[in-house]
Amino acid sequence: MFIHKVDNELELKLIDLRDAKKIFELSEQSRNYLREWLPWLDVTRTVGDTRTFIQGAQRDYGENRGMTMVILCDRVAVGVIGLNMINSMNKTAQIGYWLGAGHQGHGIMTRAARALTDIAFQELSLHKVEIRAAVGNTKSRAVPERLGFKQEGCIRQAEWLYDRYVDHIVYGMLDSEWTEKKNETKDARGAIDDGE
Repeated sequence: MFIHKVDNELELKLIDLRDAKKIFELSEQSRNYLREWLPWLDVTRTVGDTRTFIQGAQRDYGENRGMTMVILCDRVAVGVIGLNMINSMNKTAQIGYWLGAGHQGHGIMTRAARALTDIAFQELSLHKVEIRAAVGNTKSRAVPERLGFKQEGCIRQAEWLYDRYVDHIVYGMLDSEWTEKKNETKDARGAIDDGE
């Protein structure tokens, strides 16, 4: 079982069928909250639906097309994050995520997205990672903005959400930019440690 330790509190675990009940219950508890911005809630009505999703995620992982992880905070499942649509030829992927309603506001998703971006560039040798979010979804958009992703544009009417289309803002990060940001952070920490 693949587990990536993010920090003392947070881990990312490759999703498997044993997670179906926990993930379904988390999405069920947060259904009204999540439904505002995620289109899959109306087709996820049972643990079996979540199991079907996980089987698809496992298939994608086996074919190097995706990597879906459970976000564990103090060993409790609090959300899901994944590298979706991995394109091996172009070395690109998109990060998608959701967090249970009761776990917002603690920096969990920013830390999880930072760790998954590290995995994308350092372990999978991808060239570019994108994060897309609906224009009005300010909480989701705050994650790539905090991580320094560049806003690259707007895709008009990119997604059907139950009764309307929403535009998506596209954020992008290149591997060279990510490496530069990490080096700047290390240099800043070194200066602090040296008493500057």
